[in-house]
Amino acid sequence: MYAIIESCGKQYKVAEGDVVFFEKLDVEEGKKVTFDNVVLVSDEKDVKVGAPYVKSASVEGTVVSHGKGKKIIVYKYKPKKNYRRTQGHRQPYTKVEIKSIKVG
Repeated sequence: MYAIIESCGKQYKVAEGDVVFFEKLDVEEGKKVTFDNVVLVSDEKDVKVGAPYVKSASVEGTVVSHGKGKKIIVYKYKPKKNYRRTQGHRQPYTKVEIKSIKVG
C-alpha cells in the first residue's frame, strides 16, 4: 500500500516504513505528525484518487530528526563589469518515518 501526499508545496510518494526527507516542518523530534492532504491512495485491489484530496484519508509519521542538506554554491556573474558574488546555501529538512496510512 502506498500514498501520494502533498506537503510543503511538493508531492511525495510514501509507504509504511519509509523514511522521507521533507522541507522543514515545525514539529519537535519524536513527536507524531499527520498529513491530511492525501492526493492518491493505492492498495493491492484498487486506487482512490482525490479531487483534489481523498476524503477521510491520512498518513501518520514520526519526526526522526532535523538537519541541513549539502551546501550548494550560488554564483552571480556579469561579464565585463567586474561583478562576481558567491553565496552558499544549505536547505533545512525534517526526516520523517511513515508509520501508517489510513483510509476511512
